[in-house]
Amino acid sequence: MSTTDERPFEINGFCHLALVCSDMQRTVDFYQGLLGLPLVKTVELPEGGGQHFFFEVAPGSYLAFFWFPDAPAPAPGIASAADMPGFGEITSAIASMNHVAFTIPLDRFDDYKAKLDAAGVRTGLILNHDDSPWTVAAEMHPGVYIRSLYFVDPDGILLEFAAWTREIGPDEAQLVPQTAAVEA
Repeated sequence: MSTTDERPFEINGFCHLALVCSDMQRTVDFYQGLLGLPLVKTVELPEGGGQHFFFEVAPGSYLAFFWFPDAPAPAPGIASAADMPGFGEITSAIASMNHVAFTIPLDRFDDYKAKLDAAGVRTGLILNHDDSPWTVAAEMHPGVYIRSLYFVDPDGILLEFAAWTREIGPDEAQLVPQTAAVEA
């Protein structure tokens, strides 16, 4: 394990994650209107190539969307998860974007689920992630490290509200990484 002083690059977080949408107005309505993320930058791509909009998630961190007039159709189950955890297949292809998780305050978790439900957003099961063999628990307990609620945006992009329930650290990173040579 390396410490911050030993890292070869000074990486201070994520600048932005760029996704692709089918309708920029609908995307603005969802991310700014419903989720309350400020729209802070809009770009018209040259030669009618589309648009690129940035929503601020936290200071210095953005969720960006491209709208391309000739973008290929979505490919759930390949380029993205086909459904939410607990409802269907979540496996997606190598180099795909599986989901985006937003950190939320634990004490607002139930309130945020109610707001999504009231807005008609399809939400999934509440998952209490722990170190059990199934990786989730039906009830909260001291071993739960994060509480998650999954939902989808208007284009079917899998999103997550995630609330840390306790500190985690390097002592919890004990698995040996799998390689392509290992068969499932």
